[in-house]
Amino acid sequence: MPPSNDLPDDRSTATLPKAVRLAWGIEEPGTRGPRKGLSLERVVDAAIEVADAEGLAGLSMSRVAKQLGFTTMSLYRYVDSKDDLVELMADRAIGQPSGLVVSGGWRDRLESWSLGEYRAVRAHAWWPEVTISAPPTGPNNLAWLEAGLQSLADTGLSEDRKLQVVLNVSLFVIGRARFALDLERSAKAEQVDYARLLPLLLDEKRFPALRAAIAGGAFDAGDEDDAHWLEHDFRFGLDRMLDGIERLTGG
Repeated sequence: MPPSNDLPDDRSTATLPKAVRLAWGIEEPGTRGPRKGLSLERVVDAAIEVADAEGLAGLSMSRVAKQLGFTTMSLYRYVDSKDDLVELMADRAIGQPSGLVVSGGWRDRLESWSLGEYRAVRAHAWWPEVTISAPPTGPNNLAWLEAGLQSLADTGLSEDRKLQVVLNVSLFVIGRARFALDLERSAKAEQVDYARLLPLLLDEKRFPALRAAIAGGAFDAGDEDDAHWLEHDFRFGLDRMLDGIERLTGG
């Protein structure tokens, strides 16, 4: 976890939630419990391994303890609850923004940022399922927010408008990642060919527009694999959002 000096020196951190203090490295775990072979980083990494393999539904303090080879009670030296653990996992799993376009115009930069976030979220199938109950507070999530705002630096937008743009684009990214996850799970579980199923259900008189879309191949993925098709569809939606933002900037 990041060292405490990543936070401004003049801020009082005593009232911050414990999960936030742990994420920023400004609170050490308690003194009870095993000291050798276990750390907050190991606990969080083990929890990510469990969630990657079994999903959030399979995540529990006892399951993480088993993954580590320690008792369940030993984990409470490092985190107070499963909710705190999930918050730390979500921040650690998304990582720092890297490999993003930082030159050129704002549109290239924001597009790169959006694709980077989409791929980072999609790297862990459980990530889109994490409940968003508050604004981002972890160091990695705030680094992504910082990078998004920096991409709009030369747009002439007000600071509050920049924040609105970045948050709305991020919500689009997370929503599309969640949609992709649900669609992939459904396809694996049922192996349903949607383009062939719909004509069996839709009467041409009641659903002429849908029947026309089917006939026009709108529901066909073609020769692309699911992941490629889903990202292609994501980029189409992203481009339309960027078109709207371009009008907002007066470009």
